[in-house]
Amino acid sequence: MSSSADRFPSASQTLRTRVVMGGIFAGALIALALSVVFSWGGGITGGVGGGAGKLSAAAEEAFHSPPGSCLTWDNPDASDARKVACTEPHLFEVTTLVDIGAQFPEGAPTPTLEQWQQIAQQKCTADVKPYLGHNLDPYGKLTTNLLRPTTSQWDDGDRQLRCGLQWAGPAGKLLPTKGPAKQQDQSLAFDPGTCLALQGKGVGDPIDCAKPHSYEIVATLDLKSKFKDAYPSQDDQKSWLDTECTKSASDYTGGADLDAKHLILSWDLREQESWDAGSTKVNCKVAALLPDKSGLQAVTGSIKAAPAGADSGQPGDGPPADGPPSDGGGGPATSSSAPPTSKQNG
Repeated sequence: MSSSADRFPSASQTLRTRVVMGGIFAGALIALALSVVFSWGGGITGGVGGGAGKLSAAAEEAFHSPPGSCLTWDNPDASDARKVACTEPHLFEVTTLVDIGAQFPEGAPTPTLEQWQQIAQQKCTADVKPYLGHNLDPYGKLTTNLLRPTTSQWDDGDRQLRCGLQWAGPAGKLLPTKGPAKQQDQSLAFDPGTCLALQGKGVGDPIDCAKPHSYEIVATLDLKSKFKDAYPSQDDQKSWLDTECTKSASDYTGGADLDAKHLILSWDLREQESWDAGSTKVNCKVAALLPDKSGLQAVTGSIKAAPAGADSGQPGDGPPADGPPSDGGGGPATSSSAPPTSKQNG
């Protein structure tokens, strides 16, 4: 069993809605409770109404993609958006088309932020289950999304919207997925070796482990390998994961003494709704607590690469990160939406 007896719960673990605010797109990325609204296009800068720039031919084609299409881009403003096969890494999968021309006829002003949020919530949730053929995990990695017209398209009378699915990281960055959404494992889990930034009081997006970070993922385990028939209680999950994550951490670190390195071991738990949607995979992860146990402190360097028996300069020995500590908790945590605004997932 793990000797990290100072695991602690976090108030953030009880929240059930995703709230991600990030201006990483040309228009705006406003994450709602399971909904996102954004627009794109070359030269667009800020504002939920999009920009006045014209889309490239490839981006225009991508914007008008039918359901089942997968889209990706490289530029932060998505000006190079393009359609790709869903078997390739992509950032957005179109699930349904929505026309709001009756509600907003030609000449109508662009919807306000509040109106876009309402449209996204009303139009992009009901059709997800029919599209997937099964439930969307409300705490999983995939969330619904609304792609709206740019200002130029709106002024030209374009009222077609694209609802879709995407994976938004803890700090709002879109992360690539591979394969059609209906075939993807929705478990909100990162690959072993992934490190997540420490961002203010929250957990950030994946980051190089050589940089200061919060969690390092040491393993991915499948609860189904132990609990084959029915959803296990969270107490049963904790009991099993305490043993299995300890073994996995030992394998990952080459038997490192986490306590000696001032690191704690923690893990994710799954909700009944996630289990019912087929999300049964969880992460085991390591992190460092602040001395007063009020949050996490920055760790620099991978615990996997740490020389055996060396403490000085090793992960967990450094000073706390600048700014407020994470409220993401270092204790056993459950999966839902993106950290730190929901039950923890890594």
